[in-house]
Amino acid sequence: MSGPALLRATHVSATLGGRRILDGVDLAVTAGEFIGVVGPNGAGKTTLLRAIAGLVPAAGKIVLGEGPLAGLPLAERAKRLSYLPQGHLFHWPLPVADIVALGRLPRGAGADLSVADRAAVERAMQATGVTEFAHRAVTTLSGGERARVALARVLATEAPLVLADEPTASLDPRYQLLVLDILKRHAAGGGAVVAVLHDLGLAGRYADRVVVIDQGRLVVDGHPADVLTRDLLADRFGVAAEIVALPGGTAIIPWALTDRPAPGPGG
Repeated sequence: MSGPALLRATHVSATLGGRRILDGVDLAVTAGEFIGVVGPNGAGKTTLLRAIAGLVPAAGKIVLGEGPLAGLPLAERAKRLSYLPQGHLFHWPLPVADIVALGRLPRGAGADLSVADRAAVERAMQATGVTEFAHRAVTTLSGGERARVALARVLATEAPLVLADEPTASLDPRYQLLVLDILKRHAAGGGAVVAVLHDLGLAGRYADRVVVIDQGRLVVDGHPADVLTRDLLADRFGVAAEIVALPGGTAIIPWALTDRPAPGPGG
């Protein structure tokens, strides 16, 4: 990709609960990229996103745009980077439109939204298919519907860089594709997306680059067809898989177990 650098993470390490979760990870993200982060359970994928977002203590250097992440005020950081966590937990029965409008807080929105704020909220709800729920309490929605509301809130911020941790979890196949289509368009429009994905087929279909994390280390970073090979899937995931090249991506079908040991606990 030839776009401007949105993020550079150099030798990033993180220790949580006395255990080294990340160990010297380097990652560069440029405008226009959709990067899929994959790896076995406990590999450190979520911790990597949280470290990049400044949500867990980390050693190394993280540069967001032209300056270090640690030196940016929180509001400025939130204008440049949006984080979509796992789980999509909502503790208060607020209307969906109000939840999505929270994404405008880094832009200075208050109780009375500006015309630009309202337009951004409406675009985000339309893009994620949640406009019909605008006046419903978010706590009355299904898990998949709440996932789309969470994504709408992230999109409403209009931050160039989106970090998404398992954005397709709990979604049916149609909405998995819808969500990844939305994120892909965000990247194609001049932003960038770094998404943790457990579905290797979706990673092969949507990602411009696939980054494999295992035991806290980045073990390979490249084009999906070059990364998601039978040997890598057997070695890093413990599965034998069928891999089929299709127009626009790679179809990956895990088919049988191999002898990889079960991973230990991690992030």
